[in-house]
Amino acid sequence: MIAMLLLALRNLLRNRRRSLATVAAVAVGSAAILLFGGYSNNIRYSMETAYVRSGGQLQIQHRDFSVYGSGNPTAYGIRGYARLIDAIRSDEQLRGMVVVATPTLQFGGIAGNYAAGVSRTVIGMGLVAADHSTMRAWNHYAIPLESNPLLLAGSRPDAVLIGVGVARVLQLCAELKVELCPAPEREAPSGGAALPSDIALLTEQEHKARPAQSQGGRGPRIELLASSSRGTPNVAALEVIQAEGQGFKELDDVYIALHLAQAQRLIYGSAAPQATAVMVQLRRPDQVAPARARIESQLRRWGGGQSLAVFDLETLNPFFVQTVQLFNTIFGFIFALIGGIVLFTVSNTMNAAVVERTVEIGTLRAMGLRQAGIRRLFVTEGMLLGAAGALAGAAAALLLSAAINMLDLQWLPPGSAEPLPLQFRVWGETASIIGVSLGLMAVVTASAWWPAWRAAKTGIVDALRHV
Repeated sequence: MIAMLLLALRNLLRNRRRSLATVAAVAVGSAAILLFGGYSNNIRYSMETAYVRSGGQLQIQHRDFSVYGSGNPTAYGIRGYARLIDAIRSDEQLRGMVVVATPTLQFGGIAGNYAAGVSRTVIGMGLVAADHSTMRAWNHYAIPLESNPLLLAGSRPDAVLIGVGVARVLQLCAELKVELCPAPEREAPSGGAALPSDIALLTEQEHKARPAQSQGGRGPRIELLASSSRGTPNVAALEVIQAEGQGFKELDDVYIALHLAQAQRLIYGSAAPQATAVMVQLRRPDQVAPARARIESQLRRWGGGQSLAVFDLETLNPFFVQTVQLFNTIFGFIFALIGGIVLFTVSNTMNAAVVERTVEIGTLRAMGLRQAGIRRLFVTEGMLLGAAGALAGAAAALLLSAAINMLDLQWLPPGSAEPLPLQFRVWGETASIIGVSLGLMAVVTASAWWPAWRAAKTGIVDALRHV
């Protein structure tokens, strides 16, 4: 075998120019595939990091919440969620996996800035601010994304954080210092619009119940109207402390976050508080399957017999799955396209070699080398061309990706309101590099088989008298 490799290498070096051109074609194809794969990896890792920071890898919800919960989230709440969270945090198998296990309460409502005479429908999120600040620090893939703590942490009980789109509609851009927020063409009514009598009464009761929390705030105030768990309207006067972009415009235009206790008072009043989901953030992505299996095996006991289910990140975020599938399809198409070009390039090189070395083939056959030996010789030459091209392509992709990543480029994904870092994540993707290299080597080796078969079929007498 070693003798065959040395002979094949010597034959390739006899025509260095053609061999180098073929190796360069394979290298360019390999580098292009790896760079696009690195770009695709960056998109997947960036999106996954953003989703894990905001919602964790697993969420425990009522079994029907994802189907019917958008219409009436509070009807599918989790009773006794604190016991469930304590059980997850204290479980021996989960203790080393779980970073955060935290409750959230999702509800629909209407936010109004009645001083400006405007309002809009919103999706409220009651959350434990300290837990979400911890979740924002998750960065398993070392993505250069800022992990700013949630300003809601440590704020007053009536504080609220809204999306930039909500601030724009409620005309709070000036007070919140939101950039790129044009003023509406129609001026707001002077002195503002009066509160409706029923909402005004509810707001007055809210102020009387907690005067110290509702007065003296420095931020702008809004009124949040929601339907309680019994179907009656309830309103809370809240102080807006920040407008924060949520990444996607659709979410940015409806997002409003407040303390969990405030949201529970708004929805459940004096009744026992509930949560619509328990978010679980894990240390590493490879822990999702065992953690989910463990929680599912104990969920009925931990959840007090409620109809609960565990949903992973991919189930909760179909857009993420569709995006990954799209780029995987494009990657497969590019690999097939470049593989076809490499196949014809190497096949042309080997056919030319067969024609030029017809007399040599006849001589080897006359010396006793069988047809199988001729085939192995030419296939080995193709394999060496593929290995050299794949290695050169991998090295080029690593160098180019490192150079591009140093530029700190950004790009704006479709449907996103905020730019993401543009990187080519080739370094560290050992499985991808090995897979692409072996794939191209297989293509090159296969492309050399047909010329090798033709060379082996050449008659000895015809080959020796070839001019």
